[in-house]
Amino acid sequence: MSAPRAWHARPGGVVRRVAWYWLLPVAVAAWELATRSAGAAYFPPPSRIVARLREMWFAGPPSRAFLTDEAVADLLPSLARLAAGWATACAAGVLAGVALGRSRRLSALAEPLLHFGRSVPPSTLLPVFLVLFRIGTPMELASIVYGVIWPVLVNTMDGARHVDRQYLDTAAVYRLTAAQRLARVVLPAAAPKIFAGLRLSVSLALIMMVISELVGSSEGVGHRLLEAQSQFDIPAMWATIVLLGLLGIVLNAAFLGVERLVLSWHRGARGSG
Repeated sequence: MSAPRAWHARPGGVVRRVAWYWLLPVAVAAWELATRSAGAAYFPPPSRIVARLREMWFAGPPSRAFLTDEAVADLLPSLARLAAGWATACAAGVLAGVALGRSRRLSALAEPLLHFGRSVPPSTLLPVFLVLFRIGTPMELASIVYGVIWPVLVNTMDGARHVDRQYLDTAAVYRLTAAQRLARVVLPAAAPKIFAGLRLSVSLALIMMVISELVGSSEGVGHRLLEAQSQFDIPAMWATIVLLGLLGIVLNAAFLGVERLVLSWHRGARGSG
C-alpha cells in the first residue's frame, strides 16, 4: 500500500520543484523582457517592482527586522487586524458549528438564516458596517469576521454532525460526560472538517482585510494600495499587490504546517487503514 502512494506523491513533488527552480525564473525573466520591450507605463518590469517593494517595506534597520517606518505604520496594523478578526471568526464559527451540528432541533431552526447569511457577499455589507461602526478598526474587524466565519461554521457543523456512531457508542459505554464526549470524541472526529474550513478562512481573512481598508481606513496595506493608485504611483501599486501575494503564500504555508502537526494522528490512522 505504501509503495503506490509514494509513487503517486513523487510526480507532484517533482512538478513543484520544476516550477520553483525552472518555470518560475523563466516566467519572471519573460515578464522582465516583455515589459521592458513594450515600455508600458502601467506594467513595470519585475526588477523595478522588487526595488520599490524593498524601498517601501523592507529597507529598515536590522534591529527592526528590516521593516521601514511605512511598514510599521501600515503593515503591522493590517496584520494585527487580520489576526484578531480571523481568530474571533474561527472561535465563534467552531463554537456555533459544534452546537448546531450536535443539535438537530437547533440546526433546523438556524439553517435557513445561515444559508441566507452566507449567500450575502461580505463586501456588500461594508456600507452597513460603516454606518454601525464608522471608519476605523471596529468596522474592519466586523468585515473580516463576517467574511471569514461562514466556511468555518459550515465545515464545523458538517464535521460535528457526522461523527461515527461507533465512537459515540463507545463513549456511552465508558460513561463519558458531555464535556468529555465533546473533547475526546466529537472535536477529534470533526477536526479534519474544521481544519478544511480554517484553511479557506485564511485567504478570506486576507481578502476582507484589504477590502475593508480600501473602503474605511486611514492606514494599512489596503489604504496604501488606494493611495498609490490615486497618486498614479504604478510601481508602488504593483509592489503592494506583490506584498499581498507573498503574505498569502506565507500565511497559507504557516497554516499548513500547523495543520500537519495537529492532524498527524489522522493521517497516520488513514494511512494504516
